[in-house]
Formats: sequence, structure tokens, C-alpha cells
Amino acid sequence: MTAQLPTTTTASPAAQRAPLPPLLRLLIWTQLAFNIGFFAVLPFLAGHLGQGVGMAGWLVGLVLGLRTFSQQGLFVVGGILTDRFGVRPVVLGGCVLRIAGFAWLAYAQGTWPVIGAVLLIGFAAALFSPAVESEVVRQAVALEAAGGGPRTRVLALFAASGQAGAFAGPLLGALLLAVDFRTACLAGAGVFVLVLAGHARLLPQHIPGRTRTRARGGLTVLLRNRRFLALCCAYGTCLLAYNQLYLALPAEVRRVTGSQTALAWLFALSSLLAVTVQLPLTRWTAKRLGPRGSMAAGLLLTGAAFALVAVGRPAAATGSGPAGLVPAAGFVVLLTLGQLTVAPVARAWVPDLAEEGRLGLYTGALSSVSGLIVLLGSATSGRLLDSSLPPAVPWLALAAVPVAAIGLLPRRDRAPRGAVG
Repeated sequence: MTAQLPTTTTASPAAQRAPLPPLLRLLIWTQLAFNIGFFAVLPFLAGHLGQGVGMAGWLVGLVLGLRTFSQQGLFVVGGILTDRFGVRPVVLGGCVLRIAGFAWLAYAQGTWPVIGAVLLIGFAAALFSPAVESEVVRQAVALEAAGGGPRTRVLALFAASGQAGAFAGPLLGALLLAVDFRTACLAGAGVFVLVLAGHARLLPQHIPGRTRTRARGGLTVLLRNRRFLALCCAYGTCLLAYNQLYLALPAEVRRVTGSQTALAWLFALSSLLAVTVQLPLTRWTAKRLGPRGSMAAGLLLTGAAFALVAVGRPAAATGSGPAGLVPAAGFVVLLTLGQLTVAPVARAWVPDLAEEGRLGLYTGALSSVSGLIVLLGSATSGRLLDSSLPPAVPWLALAAVPVAAIGLLPRRDRAPRGAVG
């Protein structure tokens, strides 16, 4: 499939509100269930490793980094397997591995058993997530072609479902943690048992319109696809900026208030925005701005989030204490809105840049390349924030990165050569 700028369809309001096909509904609910089970455990993992297992701080960081690499870094593997074997076996296999990983983690005590369990948990997502995401994208494109509304509507629903799971999961985990960490792990495994059973019954053996690609060489062609790699880099800079919720924001909150108590409220604000704003925001940007304009606007919002703190920090206009959190709260709002604007459009763009029959590969590669950018960029941003530069400079430098990424966005249309495979 040749590179083509996705167009904005003008579907009727009734078409945009029409019920989704059963398979799409299943996959969207799948994302909700995946995140509930995952986030019932993940937020409490570092505390368990440090206090329950007795790991040193550097070792806890290493384990968490290995989990990220085994998941985000290997998405491309899950995409290749999806193109080769189809959606159903890859999703079911990933669920089995996730169940095994959570059960293993529930009873793991030594360093190596914990690392093994965490790697298994991460690799499970590297299997099922690209399979689910690529099929959601393919179905969204087909629905758009049939007059069912813009593909970004489906991808916004998918993203909002994931955010709802990320919001509900920690609440479930906190309740289960009142018993112990093992109970939270086993409950997470139980969620994936239910997902496995449901998909074994409801996910079709063969999805109409999806062909399996047996020829090799797709990765070589991908690495030569400059337009797709440019999209990955633009999307990756947005994810790198969003990752500062976990790096720059805690440092800023601690500087202003002397503790991290307010951090939970700011994270809740981000989650609430994601759940409530995603759909209307995507609908509005798709109608008013189009694909490239939407991504550019999202990257500008992301840059503005850092610029807001850069202006407020040296001026100290709000002082310290609760009033000093105003720039931090504005940072969270703008950064979240930027991410919500960029993410659905970036994923909707992938089918128009992907080679025929390689949608799984390209969907996985979008996450893998972006994850590599986050991995490399986080170390640099950490050093920048810890530097002795004037207070505004690190934040202005971080603001410049997503703004500069606007220049990477593909510009010219090309006629499509075939349907999504």
C-alpha cells in the first residue's frame, strides 16, 4: 500500500452514531479488559519489589525497564506474527502468556524469578496488543469506506476504552492490595482468564478481508519507508513528552509543595480528561482540522504544556504551596489534550503508509520505534532537568521538541494502490 494522506470523510451524524460491528465492539471491550487486568498490578509493582522482595532501587528500575523493553520494544514481533498467522492465535497465545506471567509473579521471590515473570508479562502484551490494534485499524478503515464515519472515531473509542481501563485498574488493585500483592496478581491473571475464554468463543478463526502474508522482507521495506518512519518519529516525540508525567511532573510537584501528595490528584485529572474528552475532541479536530492539522495542533499543545511551566517557574508568580501547583495543573491539562489529539490520528494514518498485507508489522513498528525514542529521550530529558541551567531553559528545550516534530509530518497525497491487508 502506498503512502497516502488519510482523508476526512463527511459522514452523516446518524452514521457516526451508528452501532459498531460486533467484531469491533469485541476488540474495544478487549482493550478495556486488558488494561483493567494490567493496571491492577503494574502501579504497585515497584513497591512490591522494593519492600516485599527487598530489591535495591537500581535493580527495581532495571526490572521496570526490562518490562517496558519486552513489551513496547517487541511490538514489531507481535505485528509480524499477526500478519503471518492471523489475529486469533496471536491474541490467544498472548493471553495464555499473560496469565502465566501474573501467576509466576504472584509467587516469585528471588531476583531471577521476578525478572522471568516480568519479561513474560511484557512479551504477552507484545503479542496481543499489535494483533488487536492492527485489526481495529483495519476494521475502522473498512467502516469509513462503507460510509460509517471517519476512522478516527473508532480509534478514539478504542483509546478511551483503554484509558477507562487504566483508570479502573489501579482502583481494583488498591482494593486487592489490602489483602496482599499476590492477591492482586492472581486477580489480574483471573481477568485474562476471562478474556481468553471470551475470545476463544467469540473471535473468528478467519476474519473476512484479512489475508495472511507469508512472504518475507517486510521489515526491509519498512526501514526504507521514510514517510512512515517520519510519522513514527513525530508520534514518538509526543510520547516522549507525555512520559514526562512520570519524570518532570513529580520533580515539579515536589519542588513546589515539598511532597508528592498532590501527584495522585494530577494523575486523576489526566485520566478524567482522557475518558471524558477523547471522543468529542477527536470528532471536532477531524471535522475542523483534518489529519495533518490535528497532529500539528496536538504537538503544539504538547509544546505549550512545557512552555507554561517554563514561564511560571522562574517568575514564581504563584508562589509555593497549593497555589504553586497552577502551572503543574496546566501542564497536565495541555499535555493530556496534546496526547489525546495526536494518538488516534497517528494510528489512523498507519494503513495509508503501510505496505500491502503488512498492517500488523507497521502497527507494531509504530509502537516499537516510538518506544525506542522514549527510552533514549528519557535519559536525555532526565539529565536536562537535573542540570544547573536557568530554571526555564530545560522546560523550553522540552517544549521545542514536539514543535519541531511538526516538520516531520507527511505532506503530499498519493493515490492508494490497494486495500488494507
